[in-house]
Amino acid sequence: MGRWRPPAESSTALVTPEGHARLKAELDDLWRVRRPEVVKALAAAAAEGDRSENAEYTYRKKQLGEIDRRVRYLGKRLETLRVVDTVPSDPQAVFFGAIVEVEDAASGQIACYRVVGPDETDARRGWISIDSPLARAMLKKRVDDEFEALLPAGPARFFILDVRYGD
Repeated sequence: MGRWRPPAESSTALVTPEGHARLKAELDDLWRVRRPEVVKALAAAAAEGDRSENAEYTYRKKQLGEIDRRVRYLGKRLETLRVVDTVPSDPQAVFFGAIVEVEDAASGQIACYRVVGPDETDARRGWISIDSPLARAMLKKRVDDEFEALLPAGPARFFILDVRYGD
């Protein structure tokens, strides 16, 4: 018998127009390009004979399963996502889609983050999920506001230096 786990917390179903386009492009690429290639390779591997000792066949079956799993996930997720393409009524406050410049109160380091949906987070670009502890703590804050976020490394204090929307 498996170990019981509570259901995962559902992620926010918001996405930027760029993120939505990227997810649709990924789904299209998986379905129209990658899947047919893998199916063709799988058929060639199956034609080689004994499948029980055919590593290529086993690998292609696994690869096809991963593609199908991702296609199912993206198909369902794209139906539930809500594209947010407008600036909020209060553009001086931090909401979804905001580009926020913050200063760490302890170290004085300045960082720039963009609050995006959980499907489009990218640490290298500074895109953080709206569900992250830092983004939740800064929601509805304005320039010169100070806030505390409970991060995995412990509590941290930040000052908001700038809030803007768009690129």
